[in-house]
Amino acid sequence: MSRRQVLGGLLAVLLLGPVGCGIPANTEVRVEGPGPAAEAGASSGGRVEPPTRTASDSPEEFVLNFLSAAAGEPDGSYDRVRQFVDSADRARLKEKQGSAVSLTVVRLIAPPRIVTSPDQSRVTLRVQQVGQLRADGVLEPPEVTATSYEFGLRPTVQDSGIETDWYVVDPPAVLLLSVEALERYYSPRPVYFWSSDRSRLVPDERYLPLAVPRDRLVSEVVRWLTGGPSDWLRKGVSLLPDRTELINNATRTDGRWEVNLNMSGADRTQLDQLGTQLAWSLPELEGPVDLKINNQSRLTIEDVAQRRRAFPAHSVDDAPQRFCVYEGAVHSLAYPGEPSGPVPVAAPANTRVVAAGLSRHERGILAALVVTSENSRQHLSVGVGAEPVTTFTRSRGTGFGTMGRPVWLRSADPPSGLVVADKRLFRFDAQARLSPVPLGVAGDVTAVAASPDGHRLAVIVNGGLYVLALNHDGGVLDAGSPRRLFTSLTNLSAVDWYGENSLVVGGSAGQPAIYEISVDGARESALRDSTGAAVTHLSAYPANPAAQFSGKVMYEANSVAYRGVPFERIQREQVQEAAGVRAGNPTAPFFLY
Repeated sequence: MSRRQVLGGLLAVLLLGPVGCGIPANTEVRVEGPGPAAEAGASSGGRVEPPTRTASDSPEEFVLNFLSAAAGEPDGSYDRVRQFVDSADRARLKEKQGSAVSLTVVRLIAPPRIVTSPDQSRVTLRVQQVGQLRADGVLEPPEVTATSYEFGLRPTVQDSGIETDWYVVDPPAVLLLSVEALERYYSPRPVYFWSSDRSRLVPDERYLPLAVPRDRLVSEVVRWLTGGPSDWLRKGVSLLPDRTELINNATRTDGRWEVNLNMSGADRTQLDQLGTQLAWSLPELEGPVDLKINNQSRLTIEDVAQRRRAFPAHSVDDAPQRFCVYEGAVHSLAYPGEPSGPVPVAAPANTRVVAAGLSRHERGILAALVVTSENSRQHLSVGVGAEPVTTFTRSRGTGFGTMGRPVWLRSADPPSGLVVADKRLFRFDAQARLSPVPLGVAGDVTAVAASPDGHRLAVIVNGGLYVLALNHDGGVLDAGSPRRLFTSLTNLSAVDWYGENSLVVGGSAGQPAIYEISVDGARESALRDSTGAAVTHLSAYPANPAAQFSGKVMYEANSVAYRGVPFERIQREQVQEAAGVRAGNPTAPFFLY
């Protein structure tokens, strides 16, 4: 048995052991996170370290292991990579310490090209830059633009002439980490910050090395929270008071966790909200947690699991209804085992409809319909009220040539939403008043989607995928700076939120396809590798990891609607109340929740 086979078997055993991180089973995340933290000072167990230099049986495997060597705890990244590098060339890697450690995450767009020779082989890597993995677990946008890297391999040869292992010569000047290594040696896990209006929790994706001992898990997450959110998210969330920091490490004694902070000016409300942040950012925790400020006990949560139940972080927890547009009107779709009911829009308003967006709200139903006028121009018709909504207001002006599917911001008060019209993004309110939304990136806008929490957007601008944070305190919409996501998909045409930290995107992977993509662009997988034609309409019901249900998706391509996963065509037989309506194709499918 080769060393590679042994490593693969050991890795499989290790990955099956720890408790999962709550990601739905159908997403593309394949590495489970660490389980419950151990008692202070106990053996960590279950740690997953990257491969060593001698753990490969071929130059190809050695190169892939080299792209994994930086994984793990940041303080040891340079040492692990230097073990792969010839001693004469190790000085090329200028070591950084602490928070300055940053790994260059790349996606290989072709297998490594290795040109062999007796003394030294040459390796060429063709890559897509994905981002910079910081020591605090944040994957920031790329800092470099290199599309390829080259370096040499010097073999170590036995007396018999057999190559046993290799060294890198002339190495890249950065610490490279492949997206495959990111998936294998890190656990993606959200930490939660309160929205800018402190009405709900907003998740921020982080990566925890699987090499971190379990007894440090609580301390690591607390440091993430005190360090603040990812840069792109800051506009939409609230920070802890300035200079808040963890004093020593969190400890556990007799089943009770103690977290000691330096947190000036903290009142009971701030501490209570911090307790809720901790409860959701550490879903493994159960039992009591004692929050101390400068060694003085200030708040005790007797049951962290009960805190999560009392203050749900996920606003999406009810079963969705499926709808579509059929011959100019919104119709309900019926499937066995799924809720179905009447259209919550009164019949007089439900005419000449091209697309629609509906949302449940404390006021009843939020309804936004894209309708055509007699001159074929498109307008937005908006109504708010008990179902069926009877009173609608149409947007003013001469209308637009094209409008996309309107989406509601689930946390906005008063109610408001977003719609793309003639390749520009507009905000609309309950009176169908439209106002342009400046995005901070120039170009044609072709799609918009709002996250389940309502404080994050995904947009497609000039064919590029972006995410940005929203602050809509007091009914005023303020968009943060867009962050570009780098994916292997091209010709992007549609997007929606598939989970709290994942998107579903229509584009091309050599042929039209639908992918699930993480909110930082690092992780991607095909939901449907061939749609036959470009996706022109896409709607998703996002997964809720706390309620253990998976995401759902529906889309339209070439004027034909589909549901998944698995994917199947939406038939006329699923369209409710279609009797007396001329035969046609269901289009523009969407969810109501």
